[in-house]
Amino acid sequence: MTFEQGLAFAVVAAMMALFIWGRPRYDITACLALVTAIALGLVKPEDAFSGFSNDIVIIVASALVVSSAIAQTGILEAGLKRLLPSSHSFRLQLLVLVATVTLLSAFVKNIGALAIMIPVAFQMARRSGVSPSSFLMPMSFGALLGGLMTQIGTSPNIIVSEVRAQLGGGAFSMFDFTPVGAVLAAAGILFLMVGHKLLPIRTRSSTSLDEAVSIKDYVTEAEIPENSPIVGKTIADLQDLADGEARVTALIEADDKRIAPLPDAVLKPGQSVILEGDQEALERVVSRGKLNLETVHRVPETPEPQAEIHSIEAVIGMHSPLIGLSAQGSQLFESYGVNLLAVSRTGQRLTDRLGTIELEMGDIVVLQGNFAQLPERLKALSCLPLAEREVSLGRARSALMPVLILVAAMGLTAIGIVPVAIAFFGAAVAMVLVRAIALRQVYQIVEWPIVLMLAALIPVSEALHTTGATDLVAHGLSTIAQGLPPYAALGLILAAAMLVTPFLNNAATVLIMAPIAASFSASLGYKPDAFLMAVAIGAGCDFLTPIGHQCNTLVMGPGGYRFGDYARLGGPLSLIVIIVAVPALLIVWPVQ
Repeated sequence: MTFEQGLAFAVVAAMMALFIWGRPRYDITACLALVTAIALGLVKPEDAFSGFSNDIVIIVASALVVSSAIAQTGILEAGLKRLLPSSHSFRLQLLVLVATVTLLSAFVKNIGALAIMIPVAFQMARRSGVSPSSFLMPMSFGALLGGLMTQIGTSPNIIVSEVRAQLGGGAFSMFDFTPVGAVLAAAGILFLMVGHKLLPIRTRSSTSLDEAVSIKDYVTEAEIPENSPIVGKTIADLQDLADGEARVTALIEADDKRIAPLPDAVLKPGQSVILEGDQEALERVVSRGKLNLETVHRVPETPEPQAEIHSIEAVIGMHSPLIGLSAQGSQLFESYGVNLLAVSRTGQRLTDRLGTIELEMGDIVVLQGNFAQLPERLKALSCLPLAEREVSLGRARSALMPVLILVAAMGLTAIGIVPVAIAFFGAAVAMVLVRAIALRQVYQIVEWPIVLMLAALIPVSEALHTTGATDLVAHGLSTIAQGLPPYAALGLILAAAMLVTPFLNNAATVLIMAPIAASFSASLGYKPDAFLMAVAIGAGCDFLTPIGHQCNTLVMGPGGYRFGDYARLGGPLSLIVIIVAVPALLIVWPVQ
Protein backbone atom coordinates (compact mmCIF):
# COMPACT_ATOMS: atom_id res chain seq x y z
CA MET A 1 0.00 0.00 0.00
CA THR A 2 1.39 3.39 -1.00
CA PHE A 3 1.20 6.51 1.15
CA GLU A 4 -1.41 8.07 -1.17
CA GLN A 5 -3.55 4.96 -1.02
CA GLY A 6 -3.43 5.04 2.76
CA LEU A 7 -4.49 8.68 2.78
CA ALA A 8 -7.39 7.89 0.45
CA PHE A 9 -8.58 5.06 2.69
CA ALA A 10 -8.23 7.32 5.76
CA VAL A 11 -10.30 10.13 4.25
CA VAL A 12 -13.06 7.75 3.22
CA ALA A 13 -13.05 5.98 6.60
CA ALA A 14 -13.28 9.30 8.48
CA MET A 15 -16.06 10.46 6.18
CA MET A 16 -18.04 7.25 6.71
CA ALA A 17 -17.63 7.59 10.48
CA LEU A 18 -19.06 11.13 10.37
CA PHE A 19 -21.90 9.97 8.13
CA ILE A 20 -22.85 7.28 10.63
CA TRP A 21 -22.52 9.69 13.57
CA GLY A 22 -24.74 12.18 11.79
CA ARG A 23 -22.77 15.28 12.77
CA PRO A 24 -22.20 17.54 10.97
CA ARG A 25 -25.05 17.16 8.46
CA TYR A 26 -24.36 14.86 5.51
CA ASP A 27 -23.81 17.63 2.95
CA ILE A 28 -21.32 19.44 5.18
CA THR A 29 -19.54 16.13 5.87
CA ALA A 30 -19.19 15.50 2.14
CA CYS A 31 -17.83 19.02 1.58
CA LEU A 32 -15.37 18.56 4.46
CA ALA A 33 -14.15 15.32 2.89
CA LEU A 34 -13.67 17.06 -0.46
CA VAL A 35 -11.72 19.95 1.07
CA THR A 36 -9.53 17.48 2.97
CA ALA A 37 -8.87 15.43 -0.17
CA ILE A 38 -7.86 18.59 -2.04
CA ALA A 39 -5.57 19.69 0.80
CA LEU A 40 -3.87 16.28 0.83
CA GLY A 41 -3.38 16.30 -2.94
CA LEU A 42 -5.73 13.38 -3.56
CA VAL A 43 -8.06 15.53 -5.68
CA LYS A 44 -6.66 18.06 -8.13
CA PRO A 45 -8.08 21.58 -7.75
CA GLU A 46 -9.29 21.55 -11.36
CA ASP A 47 -11.28 18.36 -10.62
CA ALA A 48 -12.76 19.56 -7.33
CA PHE A 49 -16.13 20.57 -8.79
CA SER A 50 -16.39 17.97 -11.53
CA GLY A 51 -19.15 16.30 -9.52
CA PHE A 52 -21.59 19.07 -10.38
CA SER A 53 -21.51 17.96 -14.02
CA ASN A 54 -21.79 14.27 -13.21
CA ASP A 55 -24.76 12.38 -14.64
CA ILE A 56 -25.88 11.17 -11.21
CA VAL A 57 -26.38 14.72 -9.93
CA ILE A 58 -28.34 15.69 -13.04
CA ILE A 59 -30.48 12.54 -12.86
CA VAL A 60 -31.43 13.00 -9.19
CA ALA A 61 -32.33 16.69 -9.56
CA SER A 62 -34.22 16.18 -12.83
CA ALA A 63 -36.09 13.14 -11.53
CA LEU A 64 -37.45 15.17 -8.61
CA VAL A 65 -38.81 17.80 -11.01
CA VAL A 66 -40.33 15.24 -13.40
CA SER A 67 -41.93 13.25 -10.58
CA SER A 68 -43.50 16.37 -9.09
CA ALA A 69 -44.96 17.36 -12.46
CA ILE A 70 -46.40 13.87 -12.95
CA ALA A 71 -47.81 13.91 -9.42
CA GLN A 72 -49.69 17.12 -10.15
CA THR A 73 -51.58 15.40 -13.00
CA GLY A 74 -53.19 13.02 -10.49
CA ILE A 75 -52.95 10.14 -12.96
CA LEU A 76 -50.91 7.81 -10.75
CA GLU A 77 -53.09 8.55 -7.76
CA ALA A 78 -56.23 7.74 -9.76
CA GLY A 79 -54.70 4.52 -11.10
CA LEU A 80 -53.66 3.26 -7.67
CA LYS A 81 -57.04 4.26 -6.25
CA ARG A 82 -58.64 1.71 -8.56
CA LEU A 83 -56.07 -0.87 -7.58
CA LEU A 84 -56.39 -0.08 -3.88
CA PRO A 85 -59.83 1.53 -3.65
CA SER A 86 -60.57 1.81 0.05
CA SER A 87 -57.85 0.08 2.01
CA HIS A 88 -56.13 1.85 4.87
CA SER A 89 -54.05 -1.22 5.73
CA PHE A 90 -50.44 -0.09 5.96
CA ARG A 91 -49.06 -3.48 4.97
CA LEU A 92 -51.28 -3.72 1.88
CA GLN A 93 -50.35 -0.18 0.85
CA LEU A 94 -46.66 -0.99 1.33
CA LEU A 95 -47.03 -4.16 -0.76
CA VAL A 96 -48.74 -2.29 -3.61
CA LEU A 97 -46.17 0.52 -3.62
CA VAL A 98 -43.11 -1.74 -3.44
CA ALA A 99 -44.47 -4.27 -5.94
CA THR A 100 -45.44 -1.52 -8.39
CA VAL A 101 -42.02 0.12 -8.23
CA THR A 102 -40.32 -3.27 -8.56
CA LEU A 103 -42.27 -4.25 -11.67
CA LEU A 104 -41.87 -0.84 -13.30
CA SER A 105 -38.12 -0.94 -12.66
CA ALA A 106 -37.79 -4.09 -14.74
CA PHE A 107 -38.76 -2.20 -17.89
CA VAL A 108 -37.76 1.41 -17.24
CA LYS A 109 -34.80 2.86 -15.41
CA ASN A 110 -35.29 2.22 -11.70
CA ILE A 111 -34.59 5.85 -10.81
CA GLY A 112 -37.46 6.92 -13.08
CA ALA A 113 -39.87 4.31 -11.72
CA LEU A 114 -39.10 5.38 -8.16
CA ALA A 115 -39.31 9.09 -8.90
CA ILE A 116 -42.84 8.97 -10.31
CA MET A 117 -44.08 6.87 -7.37
CA ILE A 118 -42.70 9.01 -4.52
CA PRO A 119 -45.59 11.52 -4.59
CA VAL A 120 -48.08 8.63 -4.48
CA ALA A 121 -46.33 7.32 -1.37
CA PHE A 122 -46.71 10.74 0.27
CA GLN A 123 -50.44 10.74 -0.53
CA MET A 124 -50.91 7.27 0.99
CA ALA A 125 -48.84 8.18 4.05
CA ARG A 126 -50.89 11.31 4.67
CA ARG A 127 -54.20 9.47 4.42
CA SER A 128 -53.03 6.58 6.59
CA GLY A 129 -51.45 8.81 9.21
CA VAL A 130 -48.02 7.18 8.93
CA SER A 131 -44.61 8.67 8.23
CA PRO A 132 -43.53 8.62 4.56
CA SER A 133 -40.24 7.14 5.79
CA SER A 134 -42.10 3.86 6.31
CA PHE A 135 -42.67 3.66 2.54
CA LEU A 136 -39.79 5.39 0.80
CA MET A 137 -36.76 3.25 1.68
CA PRO A 138 -38.57 -0.06 1.00
CA MET A 139 -39.67 1.43 -2.33
CA SER A 140 -36.09 2.43 -3.14
CA PHE A 141 -34.87 -1.09 -2.35
CA GLY A 142 -37.73 -2.50 -4.44
CA ALA A 143 -36.61 -0.32 -7.37
CA LEU A 144 -33.07 -1.72 -7.07
CA LEU A 145 -34.37 -5.29 -6.97
CA GLY A 146 -36.68 -4.69 -9.94
CA GLY A 147 -33.77 -3.38 -11.99
CA LEU A 148 -32.09 -6.78 -11.71
CA MET A 149 -34.78 -8.53 -13.75
CA THR A 150 -33.96 -7.29 -17.26
CA GLN A 151 -31.01 -5.99 -19.22
CA ILE A 152 -32.38 -2.44 -19.38
CA GLY A 153 -33.47 -2.28 -15.74
CA THR A 154 -30.18 -0.90 -14.46
CA SER A 155 -26.83 0.24 -15.80
CA PRO A 156 -24.75 -2.65 -14.33
CA ASN A 157 -26.76 -5.16 -16.36
CA ILE A 158 -26.09 -3.27 -19.59
CA ILE A 159 -22.38 -2.88 -18.85
CA VAL A 160 -21.84 -6.48 -17.79
CA SER A 161 -23.47 -7.59 -21.05
CA GLU A 162 -20.93 -5.52 -22.97
CA VAL A 163 -18.07 -6.96 -20.91
CA ARG A 164 -19.25 -10.50 -21.68
CA ALA A 165 -19.33 -9.63 -25.39
CA GLN A 166 -15.77 -8.29 -25.17
CA LEU A 167 -14.69 -11.54 -23.54
CA GLY A 168 -15.98 -13.43 -26.56
CA GLY A 169 -19.05 -15.03 -24.99
CA GLY A 170 -21.62 -12.80 -26.66
CA ALA A 171 -23.70 -10.21 -24.87
CA PHE A 172 -26.41 -11.25 -22.42
CA SER A 173 -29.92 -10.89 -23.86
CA MET A 174 -32.80 -8.85 -22.52
CA PHE A 175 -34.26 -11.59 -20.32
CA ASP A 176 -31.13 -13.56 -19.40
CA PHE A 177 -31.27 -11.67 -16.12
CA THR A 178 -34.91 -12.54 -15.40
CA PRO A 179 -34.72 -16.01 -13.73
CA VAL A 180 -32.33 -14.96 -10.98
CA GLY A 181 -33.58 -11.37 -10.84
CA ALA A 182 -37.21 -12.41 -10.39
CA VAL A 183 -36.32 -14.78 -7.56
CA LEU A 184 -34.34 -12.03 -5.82
CA ALA A 185 -37.14 -9.51 -6.32
CA ALA A 186 -39.72 -11.88 -4.83
CA ALA A 187 -37.50 -12.71 -1.87
CA GLY A 188 -36.75 -9.04 -1.32
CA ILE A 189 -40.42 -7.99 -1.39
CA LEU A 190 -41.31 -10.71 1.13
CA PHE A 191 -38.56 -9.50 3.45
CA LEU A 192 -39.54 -5.84 3.11
CA MET A 193 -43.12 -6.66 4.14
CA VAL A 194 -41.72 -7.73 7.51
CA GLY A 195 -38.34 -6.01 7.67
CA HIS A 196 -39.77 -2.48 7.41
CA LYS A 197 -40.17 -2.68 11.20
CA LEU A 198 -36.40 -2.32 11.48
CA LEU A 199 -36.68 1.25 10.21
CA PRO A 200 -36.99 4.06 12.77
CA ILE A 201 -39.83 6.50 12.18
CA ARG A 202 -38.28 9.57 10.62
CA THR A 203 -39.60 12.95 9.53
CA ARG A 204 -38.03 15.48 7.24
CA SER A 205 -35.39 17.59 8.94
CA SER A 206 -37.45 20.68 8.08
CA THR A 207 -41.22 20.36 8.25
CA SER A 208 -42.85 21.69 5.12
CA LEU A 209 -45.35 24.52 5.33
CA ASP A 210 -47.94 22.19 3.86
CA GLU A 211 -47.58 20.05 6.97
CA ALA A 212 -47.28 22.94 9.40
CA VAL A 213 -50.36 24.78 8.08
CA SER A 214 -53.24 22.35 7.73
CA ILE A 215 -56.68 23.86 7.07
CA LYS A 216 -59.44 21.29 6.72
CA ASP A 217 -62.57 23.42 6.26
CA TYR A 218 -62.16 25.56 3.17
CA VAL A 219 -65.44 26.25 1.35
CA THR A 220 -65.66 26.69 -2.41
CA GLU A 221 -68.35 26.66 -5.08
CA ALA A 222 -68.34 24.72 -8.34
CA GLU A 223 -70.81 24.23 -11.18
CA ILE A 224 -71.59 20.89 -12.81
CA PRO A 225 -71.17 21.18 -16.61
CA GLU A 226 -72.90 18.90 -19.09
CA ASN A 227 -69.69 16.95 -19.88
CA SER A 228 -68.96 16.15 -16.23
CA PRO A 229 -68.62 12.42 -15.49
CA ILE A 230 -70.55 13.02 -12.28
CA VAL A 231 -73.79 13.93 -14.12
CA GLY A 232 -76.49 11.41 -13.20
CA LYS A 233 -74.55 10.22 -10.16
CA THR A 234 -75.13 11.03 -6.51
CA ILE A 235 -73.57 13.38 -4.00
CA ALA A 236 -71.99 10.36 -2.33
CA ASP A 237 -70.26 9.53 -5.63
CA LEU A 238 -68.99 13.10 -5.88
CA GLN A 239 -67.59 12.99 -2.35
CA ASP A 240 -65.85 9.71 -3.15
CA LEU A 241 -63.73 11.56 -5.72
CA ALA A 242 -61.95 13.19 -2.77
CA ASP A 243 -61.62 9.86 -0.95
CA GLY A 244 -64.01 11.12 1.72
CA GLU A 245 -61.89 14.20 2.51
CA ALA A 246 -64.39 16.73 1.08
CA ARG A 247 -68.09 17.18 1.75
CA VAL A 248 -71.01 18.73 -0.13
CA THR A 249 -72.65 21.21 2.26
CA ALA A 250 -75.20 22.64 -0.18
CA LEU A 251 -76.72 21.82 -3.58
CA ILE A 252 -78.11 24.76 -5.55
CA GLU A 253 -80.21 24.75 -8.73
CA ALA A 254 -79.58 27.19 -11.59
CA ASP A 255 -82.48 29.35 -10.29
CA ASP A 256 -80.88 29.56 -6.80
CA LYS A 257 -83.31 27.02 -5.34
CA ARG A 258 -81.61 24.93 -2.66
CA ILE A 259 -81.90 21.15 -2.43
CA ALA A 260 -81.01 19.16 0.67
CA PRO A 261 -77.50 17.70 0.05
CA LEU A 262 -78.52 14.12 0.86
CA PRO A 263 -76.02 11.39 -0.11
CA ASP A 264 -78.44 9.87 -2.65
CA ALA A 265 -79.36 13.20 -4.31
CA VAL A 266 -78.80 12.91 -8.08
CA LEU A 267 -76.63 15.57 -9.69
CA LYS A 268 -77.70 17.40 -12.86
CA PRO A 269 -76.00 19.78 -15.31
CA GLY A 270 -76.24 23.44 -14.30
CA GLN A 271 -76.42 22.73 -10.59
CA SER A 272 -73.84 24.22 -8.24
CA VAL A 273 -72.33 22.51 -5.20
CA ILE A 274 -70.84 24.12 -2.11
CA LEU A 275 -67.84 21.98 -1.14
CA GLU A 276 -65.96 21.88 2.16
CA GLY A 277 -62.55 20.31 2.81
CA ASP A 278 -58.84 20.98 2.64
CA GLN A 279 -57.63 22.63 -0.56
CA GLU A 280 -56.05 19.46 -1.97
CA ALA A 281 -59.26 17.46 -1.48
CA LEU A 282 -61.29 20.24 -3.09
CA GLU A 283 -58.90 20.29 -6.03
CA ARG A 284 -59.28 16.53 -6.48
CA VAL A 285 -63.10 16.81 -6.60
CA VAL A 286 -62.96 19.66 -9.10
CA SER A 287 -60.40 18.03 -11.40
CA ARG A 288 -61.74 14.46 -11.27
CA GLY A 289 -65.36 15.58 -11.58
CA LYS A 290 -64.45 18.11 -14.32
CA LEU A 291 -66.35 20.78 -12.42
CA ASN A 292 -66.13 24.50 -13.14
CA LEU A 293 -65.13 26.70 -10.25
CA GLU A 294 -67.40 29.69 -9.67
CA THR A 295 -64.56 31.88 -10.98
CA VAL A 296 -64.07 30.01 -14.26
CA HIS A 297 -65.35 32.92 -16.36
CA ARG A 298 -63.12 35.50 -14.65
CA VAL A 299 -59.51 35.08 -15.68
CA PRO A 300 -56.95 37.43 -14.09
CA GLU A 301 -54.97 39.54 -16.56
CA THR A 302 -51.43 38.45 -17.39
CA PRO A 303 -49.97 41.08 -19.72
CA GLU A 304 -46.53 39.47 -19.78
CA PRO A 305 -46.28 36.23 -21.82
CA GLN A 306 -44.36 34.51 -19.04
CA ALA A 307 -46.73 35.69 -16.29
CA GLU A 308 -48.18 33.02 -14.04
CA ILE A 309 -51.64 32.68 -12.51
CA HIS A 310 -51.13 31.75 -8.89
CA SER A 311 -53.29 31.03 -5.85
CA ILE A 312 -52.33 32.09 -2.35
CA GLU A 313 -53.74 31.72 1.14
CA ALA A 314 -54.21 34.88 3.20
CA VAL A 315 -55.82 36.08 6.41
CA ILE A 316 -58.19 39.07 6.31
CA GLY A 317 -56.71 41.77 8.53
CA MET A 318 -58.56 44.10 10.88
CA HIS A 319 -58.42 47.08 8.48
CA SER A 320 -59.33 45.15 5.33
CA PRO A 321 -61.90 46.79 3.03
CA LEU A 322 -63.38 43.31 2.54
CA ILE A 323 -64.78 43.10 6.07
CA GLY A 324 -68.57 43.05 5.99
CA LEU A 325 -68.67 42.66 2.23
CA SER A 326 -68.93 39.66 -0.07
CA ALA A 327 -66.80 39.00 -3.13
CA GLN A 328 -69.68 40.24 -5.25
CA GLY A 329 -70.45 43.22 -3.06
CA SER A 330 -66.84 44.37 -2.97
CA GLN A 331 -66.43 43.78 -6.71
CA LEU A 332 -63.26 41.92 -5.80
CA PHE A 333 -62.36 40.85 -9.33
CA GLU A 334 -63.40 44.08 -11.04
CA SER A 335 -61.60 46.32 -8.55
CA TYR A 336 -58.54 44.30 -7.61
CA GLY A 337 -58.13 41.73 -10.40
CA VAL A 338 -58.21 38.72 -8.05
CA ASN A 339 -60.66 35.86 -7.67
CA LEU A 340 -61.96 34.42 -4.41
CA LEU A 341 -61.59 30.63 -4.70
CA ALA A 342 -62.34 29.48 -1.16
CA VAL A 343 -63.02 30.69 2.39
CA SER A 344 -62.37 29.15 5.80
CA ARG A 345 -63.86 30.46 9.05
CA THR A 346 -62.97 29.04 12.44
CA GLY A 347 -65.84 27.41 14.30
CA GLN A 348 -68.50 27.96 11.63
CA ARG A 349 -69.70 25.88 8.70
CA LEU A 350 -70.36 28.06 5.66
CA THR A 351 -73.15 26.96 3.30
CA ASP A 352 -73.85 30.19 1.38
CA ARG A 353 -72.80 30.68 -2.21
CA LEU A 354 -69.15 31.65 -2.36
CA GLY A 355 -69.74 35.07 -3.90
CA THR A 356 -72.35 36.02 -1.25
CA ILE A 357 -70.44 35.07 1.91
CA GLU A 358 -69.89 38.19 4.03
CA LEU A 359 -66.22 38.19 4.94
CA GLU A 360 -65.01 38.78 8.48
CA MET A 361 -61.72 39.67 10.11
CA GLY A 362 -59.69 36.49 10.60
CA ASP A 363 -61.27 34.61 7.70
CA ILE A 364 -58.73 32.64 5.69
CA VAL A 365 -59.23 33.06 1.96
CA VAL A 366 -57.67 31.54 -1.15
CA LEU A 367 -57.14 34.29 -3.71
CA GLN A 368 -56.13 33.78 -7.34
CA GLY A 369 -54.35 36.36 -9.47
CA ASN A 370 -51.29 37.37 -11.45
CA PHE A 371 -48.37 36.08 -9.39
CA ALA A 372 -46.29 39.22 -9.93
CA GLN A 373 -49.15 41.47 -8.80
CA LEU A 374 -50.43 39.43 -5.84
CA PRO A 375 -48.20 41.06 -3.17
CA GLU A 376 -49.46 44.51 -4.19
CA ARG A 377 -53.08 43.31 -4.26
CA LEU A 378 -52.80 41.71 -0.81
CA LYS A 379 -51.39 44.93 0.60
CA ALA A 380 -54.28 46.93 -0.86
CA LEU A 381 -56.75 44.45 0.64
CA SER A 382 -54.95 44.45 4.04
CA CYS A 383 -54.62 40.67 3.83
CA LEU A 384 -51.65 38.85 5.37
CA PRO A 385 -50.19 35.95 3.33
CA LEU A 386 -50.62 32.82 5.41
CA ALA A 387 -47.74 30.77 4.02
CA GLU A 388 -45.63 30.48 0.91
CA ARG A 389 -46.84 27.05 -0.14
CA GLU A 390 -48.40 25.53 -3.21
CA VAL A 391 -52.17 25.89 -3.55
CA SER A 392 -53.49 23.55 -6.22
CA LEU A 393 -57.12 24.70 -6.18
CA GLY A 394 -57.91 26.66 -9.31
CA ARG A 395 -54.82 25.52 -11.20
CA ALA A 396 -55.20 24.06 -14.68
CA ARG A 397 -54.46 20.34 -14.54
CA SER A 398 -53.63 18.38 -17.68
CA ALA A 399 -52.39 14.82 -17.60
CA LEU A 400 -51.70 14.27 -21.30
CA MET A 401 -48.58 16.36 -21.98
CA PRO A 402 -46.63 15.47 -18.79
CA VAL A 403 -47.32 11.78 -19.31
CA LEU A 404 -46.29 11.97 -22.99
CA ILE A 405 -43.06 13.71 -21.98
CA LEU A 406 -42.29 11.04 -19.39
CA VAL A 407 -43.08 8.19 -21.79
CA ALA A 408 -40.86 9.77 -24.45
CA ALA A 409 -37.98 10.17 -21.99
CA MET A 410 -38.23 6.61 -20.75
CA GLY A 411 -38.66 5.24 -24.26
CA LEU A 412 -35.56 7.02 -25.52
CA THR A 413 -33.48 5.66 -22.64
CA ALA A 414 -34.90 2.15 -22.98
CA ILE A 415 -33.83 1.80 -26.61
CA GLY A 416 -30.50 3.50 -25.96
CA ILE A 417 -30.92 6.57 -28.15
CA VAL A 418 -30.43 9.10 -25.34
CA PRO A 419 -28.52 8.72 -22.02
CA VAL A 420 -30.63 8.77 -18.86
CA ALA A 421 -29.24 12.12 -17.67
CA ILE A 422 -30.03 13.87 -20.96
CA ALA A 423 -33.48 12.31 -21.17
CA PHE A 424 -34.52 13.32 -17.66
CA PHE A 425 -32.97 16.77 -17.91
CA GLY A 426 -34.78 17.33 -21.20
CA ALA A 427 -38.01 16.03 -19.66
CA ALA A 428 -37.66 18.46 -16.74
CA VAL A 429 -37.16 21.39 -19.12
CA ALA A 430 -40.14 20.26 -21.21
CA MET A 431 -42.34 20.06 -18.09
CA VAL A 432 -41.58 23.72 -17.40
CA LEU A 433 -42.17 24.76 -21.01
CA VAL A 434 -45.62 23.14 -21.16
CA ARG A 435 -46.39 24.61 -17.71
CA ALA A 436 -46.88 21.22 -16.11
CA ILE A 437 -44.86 22.70 -13.24
CA ALA A 438 -44.13 26.32 -12.36
CA LEU A 439 -40.54 27.50 -12.71
CA ARG A 440 -40.73 28.71 -9.13
CA GLN A 441 -41.56 25.19 -7.92
CA VAL A 442 -38.52 23.71 -9.67
CA TYR A 443 -36.15 25.43 -7.26
CA GLN A 444 -38.27 24.45 -4.27
CA ILE A 445 -38.59 20.78 -5.20
CA VAL A 446 -34.93 19.92 -5.76
CA GLU A 447 -33.28 18.65 -2.56
CA TRP A 448 -30.23 20.92 -2.70
CA PRO A 449 -28.40 19.38 0.30
CA ILE A 450 -28.55 16.00 -1.49
CA VAL A 451 -27.27 17.55 -4.72
CA LEU A 452 -24.38 19.19 -2.87
CA MET A 453 -23.51 15.94 -1.09
CA LEU A 454 -23.38 13.99 -4.35
CA ALA A 455 -21.33 16.63 -6.15
CA ALA A 456 -18.77 16.69 -3.32
CA LEU A 457 -18.57 12.92 -2.96
CA ILE A 458 -17.91 12.09 -6.60
CA PRO A 459 -14.35 13.56 -6.73
CA VAL A 460 -13.59 11.93 -3.34
CA SER A 461 -14.67 8.49 -4.57
CA GLU A 462 -12.75 9.01 -7.80
CA ALA A 463 -9.60 9.53 -5.68
CA LEU A 464 -9.83 5.87 -4.63
CA HIS A 465 -9.54 4.92 -8.27
CA THR A 466 -6.81 7.38 -9.31
CA THR A 467 -4.56 6.43 -6.37
CA GLY A 468 -4.89 2.74 -7.20
CA ALA A 469 -6.70 1.96 -3.94
CA THR A 470 -9.46 0.09 -5.78
CA ASP A 471 -6.88 -1.99 -7.66
CA LEU A 472 -5.32 -2.90 -4.32
CA VAL A 473 -8.67 -4.14 -3.06
CA ALA A 474 -9.27 -6.06 -6.28
CA HIS A 475 -5.89 -7.82 -6.03
CA GLY A 476 -6.63 -8.80 -2.43
CA LEU A 477 -9.95 -10.33 -3.45
CA SER A 478 -8.29 -12.36 -6.21
CA THR A 479 -5.79 -13.71 -3.70
CA ILE A 480 -8.47 -14.69 -1.19
CA ALA A 481 -10.64 -16.37 -3.85
CA GLN A 482 -7.95 -18.83 -4.87
CA GLY A 483 -8.78 -22.34 -3.68
CA LEU A 484 -12.35 -21.56 -2.62
CA PRO A 485 -15.29 -23.76 -3.73
CA PRO A 486 -17.62 -22.32 -6.39
CA TYR A 487 -20.32 -21.11 -4.02
CA ALA A 488 -17.80 -19.38 -1.73
CA ALA A 489 -15.95 -17.70 -4.62
CA LEU A 490 -19.26 -16.57 -6.10
CA GLY A 491 -20.45 -15.23 -2.75
CA LEU A 492 -17.16 -13.38 -2.26
CA ILE A 493 -17.42 -11.60 -5.61
CA LEU A 494 -21.05 -10.71 -4.94
CA ALA A 495 -20.29 -9.32 -1.46
CA ALA A 496 -17.23 -7.44 -2.73
CA ALA A 497 -19.27 -5.74 -5.46
CA MET A 498 -21.84 -4.71 -2.85
CA LEU A 499 -19.14 -3.23 -0.61
CA VAL A 500 -17.28 -1.43 -3.40
CA THR A 501 -20.35 0.18 -4.98
CA PRO A 502 -20.88 2.89 -2.31
CA PHE A 503 -17.40 4.27 -2.99
CA LEU A 504 -17.72 4.18 -6.76
CA ASN A 505 -20.84 4.48 -8.86
CA ASN A 506 -22.41 1.19 -9.86
CA ALA A 507 -21.18 1.50 -13.44
CA ALA A 508 -17.57 1.94 -12.30
CA THR A 509 -17.94 -1.05 -9.97
CA VAL A 510 -18.88 -3.28 -12.89
CA LEU A 511 -16.05 -1.97 -15.06
CA ILE A 512 -13.52 -2.71 -12.30
CA MET A 513 -14.96 -5.92 -10.87
CA ALA A 514 -16.17 -7.70 -14.03
CA PRO A 515 -12.68 -8.30 -15.54
CA ILE A 516 -11.45 -9.46 -12.12
CA ALA A 517 -14.39 -11.86 -11.80
CA ALA A 518 -13.79 -13.23 -15.29
CA SER A 519 -10.05 -13.72 -14.76
CA PHE A 520 -10.17 -15.60 -11.49
CA SER A 521 -13.16 -17.71 -12.60
CA ALA A 522 -10.93 -18.79 -15.48
CA SER A 523 -8.02 -19.45 -13.09
CA LEU A 524 -10.30 -21.69 -11.05
CA GLY A 525 -11.48 -23.48 -14.20
CA TYR A 526 -15.04 -22.12 -14.00
CA LYS A 527 -17.29 -20.57 -16.63
CA PRO A 528 -17.46 -16.79 -16.17
CA ASP A 529 -21.22 -16.24 -16.64
CA ALA A 530 -22.29 -16.75 -13.02
CA PHE A 531 -19.46 -14.52 -11.78
CA LEU A 532 -20.33 -11.75 -14.22
CA MET A 533 -23.95 -11.96 -13.13
CA ALA A 534 -22.82 -11.80 -9.50
CA VAL A 535 -20.94 -8.56 -10.22
CA ALA A 536 -24.03 -7.05 -11.85
CA ILE A 537 -26.23 -8.07 -8.91
CA GLY A 538 -23.76 -6.76 -6.34
CA ALA A 539 -23.31 -3.45 -8.16
CA GLY A 540 -27.08 -3.03 -8.48
CA CYS A 541 -27.82 -3.82 -4.83
CA ASP A 542 -26.38 -1.09 -2.64
CA PHE A 543 -28.72 -1.33 0.33
CA LEU A 544 -26.16 -0.15 2.89
CA THR A 545 -25.71 3.55 2.13
CA PRO A 546 -27.56 6.47 0.55
CA ILE A 547 -24.65 7.26 -1.77
CA GLY A 548 -24.03 4.10 -3.80
CA HIS A 549 -27.14 4.39 -5.95
CA GLN A 550 -29.19 7.41 -6.93
CA CYS A 551 -32.44 5.70 -5.87
CA ASN A 552 -31.26 5.65 -2.25
CA THR A 553 -30.07 9.23 -2.55
CA LEU A 554 -33.41 10.32 -4.00
CA VAL A 555 -35.41 9.22 -0.93
CA MET A 556 -32.94 10.42 1.72
CA GLY A 557 -34.22 13.99 1.89
CA PRO A 558 -37.97 13.32 1.48
CA GLY A 559 -37.79 10.44 3.99
CA GLY A 560 -35.70 12.35 6.53
CA TYR A 561 -33.33 9.37 6.78
CA ARG A 562 -29.95 9.36 8.45
CA PHE A 563 -26.92 7.68 6.92
CA GLY A 564 -27.03 4.74 9.33
CA ASP A 565 -30.72 4.01 8.69
CA TYR A 566 -29.90 2.33 5.38
CA ALA A 567 -27.79 -0.39 6.98
CA ARG A 568 -30.53 -1.19 9.51
CA LEU A 569 -32.86 -2.36 6.78
CA GLY A 570 -30.30 -2.91 4.04
CA GLY A 571 -27.91 -5.12 6.03
CA PRO A 572 -30.35 -8.03 6.46
CA LEU A 573 -31.61 -7.54 2.89
CA SER A 574 -28.02 -7.72 1.56
CA LEU A 575 -27.51 -11.03 3.39
CA ILE A 576 -30.77 -12.37 1.95
CA VAL A 577 -29.67 -11.36 -1.57
CA ILE A 578 -26.34 -13.19 -1.14
CA ILE A 579 -27.99 -16.29 0.37
CA VAL A 580 -30.63 -16.49 -2.38
CA ALA A 581 -28.52 -15.31 -5.32
CA VAL A 582 -25.60 -17.74 -4.96
CA PRO A 583 -27.59 -21.00 -5.33
CA ALA A 584 -29.87 -19.40 -7.93
CA LEU A 585 -26.85 -18.37 -10.03
CA LEU A 586 -25.30 -21.81 -9.75
CA ILE A 587 -28.56 -23.41 -10.94
CA VAL A 588 -29.30 -21.01 -13.80
CA TRP A 589 -25.63 -20.44 -14.81
CA PRO A 590 -23.66 -23.60 -13.96
CA VAL A 591 -19.95 -22.90 -13.45
CA GLN A 592 -18.79 -26.22 -14.84
